[in-house]
Amino acid sequence: MKKTETGCIRKFLYKENTVGYVFALPFIFGFVCFSLVPILTSFYYAFTDFSLGSKTAELVGFKNYVRLFQDEVFLKSLGVTVKYVLFSVPLKLAFALFVAFLLTRKSGLVTLYRSLYYVPSLVGGSVAVILVWKQLFARKGLINTMFAGIGMPTVNWFGDQTLAIVPLILMSVWQFGSSMIIFAAGLKEIPTSYYEAAKIDGANGFQTFFRITMPCLSPIVLYNLVMQTISAFMVFTQVAIMTSGGPNNSTNVYAYNVYKQAFTYNDMGYACAMSWFMLVVMSIITLIIFKTSKMWVFSEAGD
Repeated sequence: MKKTETGCIRKFLYKENTVGYVFALPFIFGFVCFSLVPILTSFYYAFTDFSLGSKTAELVGFKNYVRLFQDEVFLKSLGVTVKYVLFSVPLKLAFALFVAFLLTRKSGLVTLYRSLYYVPSLVGGSVAVILVWKQLFARKGLINTMFAGIGMPTVNWFGDQTLAIVPLILMSVWQFGSSMIIFAAGLKEIPTSYYEAAKIDGANGFQTFFRITMPCLSPIVLYNLVMQTISAFMVFTQVAIMTSGGPNNSTNVYAYNVYKQAFTYNDMGYACAMSWFMLVVMSIITLIIFKTSKMWVFSEAGD
C-alpha cells in the first residue's frame, strides 16, 4: 500500500515538474538565444579582430584590451560617464526622497500625485520626450527664452563642452519616479512610534531625519543606489538623440562610444572588449558599494 502511494506521489510530482518546464520553456529559449549566446559570443570576439560582415575573426589575444588604455577617446568617454554618474545619481536619489516625503503626507489626492510624479519614469526614455528636452535647451528654446525674459544672457547648451552634459543630467534627475515610489513605500513602513518617542525626547526635525528616518531607510537607499548607478553607466538613448556625443566628445558616454565603435567604425572586436571592460568596472563599483554599506546601512538583525 505504501509503495503504491509513493508511486502515485512520484508520478504527481513528475507531472507537476513537466508542466513547470513547459511553461518555463519560452523564457529558457529566449534567455539562451538572446542573452547567453550573445554574451558568450561577445566574450570570444573581444579577443579577436572582427568586423561585421567578415566571415572570419582573427585571434589577437589581449590586444584589444591593451588598446583601450592607448585610446584617448575611450579614456575621455570613461571620464564623461563617471562624471555623469557622480552628478546624476545623487541628485536623482535626493530629489526622489524629497518628493517621497511630500507624497507620504496625509492627503486625499496623494494617489493622484504619485501617479503624476511617476509619469516621467514611464515616458522619460521615449524618443519624443528626448526631442522635447532637446528643444527646451536649444538656442531659441524655452530655457533661453526664460533667461532672456529676466535679463540674463542666453546659453549655447549643446555647443559648450562644459555645459553640454547638464541637460542630460537634468533629464536623468527628472526621471525619478521609480526611486520615489520605492522611497515612499519605505517611509510608510517606518513605525510612527519611533517619531512619537523622538518628539517626547525633544528631538527636532533635523535630528529625527538623521537619527530615525535615514537609518530605517538605509536598506532602500542601498537598493536605489545600486540600481540607479548601474542604469546611469548604461545611458545611451538620450546622448544619441540629444548630442550625438558632441561637442568634441564632451558627452560621448561609454555606451554611445561602444555603439560607434561597433556600428560606425565597424570594429566589433574592439567594441566587445570595451563592453567586457565596463562589465568589470560596474562589478567592482557594485562590490565596493555593498562592502561599504556595512558602515551606513542599518539592520535590526545586526549588532
